[in-house]
Amino acid sequence: MRGLAGKRILITGGASGIGAATAARFLEEGSQVCVLDRDAERCDAIRHQLPGLSEAIIADVTDLMQVEAALAEAVRAMGSVDVLVNNAGISIRHKFLDITPEEWERVLAVNLTGVFYVAQTAARHMWERGSGVILQTASTNGIMGYPYYADYNASKAGVIELTRSMALELAPRVRVCAVAPGYVLTPMQRAEYSNEMLEEVNQKIPLRRHATPEEIAGLFAYLASDDAAYATGHVYTMDGGETAGGLASR
Repeated sequence: MRGLAGKRILITGGASGIGAATAARFLEEGSQVCVLDRDAERCDAIRHQLPGLSEAIIADVTDLMQVEAALAEAVRAMGSVDVLVNNAGISIRHKFLDITPEEWERVLAVNLTGVFYVAQTAARHMWERGSGVILQTASTNGIMGYPYYADYNASKAGVIELTRSMALELAPRVRVCAVAPGYVLTPMQRAEYSNEMLEEVNQKIPLRRHATPEEIAGLFAYLASDDAAYATGHVYTMDGGETAGGLASR
């Protein structure tokens, strides 16, 4: 991709799944990369897995003070932050009637409030510098209705509207887009499936498989690059055709 060599990238939730694949892709493009993750063991592992990382920062996105300190650490490590991939997220599979207040608050805290904290902190830094790109991980769950993930769905719909609003307010200095993956075979997703469930879901997707984290990483790389210099304020879906049709297609 044009313009990624030397760019300074911060990726939240960057120690596993889509985040780790995105970190690897940006390193391949010649970028400097810091990842942020709350899991200390995963941070240790990603340092060994990707020795080219500038830093693996341990922080919880639901804590604003930790977020501000983490951004400062990323700036110290790389000199600045040109691109934020705001990717940290969690999900819990359960029925709507069974969601506890504590579970609701936790999912919204990570997936929406945490995204806001990181986005606002990074945007202030980028605004002062006069340029930047913020990319946020949404989901097809934020576009369509899905059972058993009401809290997750609500949080991802919030990310989509946050993205659009940010893009309008931060233009023309900072571009803001969201990526809405469909089913991606990350460790978080795989842990929720039996082999039979995985195959059942695959058969509902027109391409008959889940995406790989690396395929989502490629879209992030494109949107961060100079090739996407006119892209802002939109949600880019990558779902194997999952949302292309309605009831008749399922």
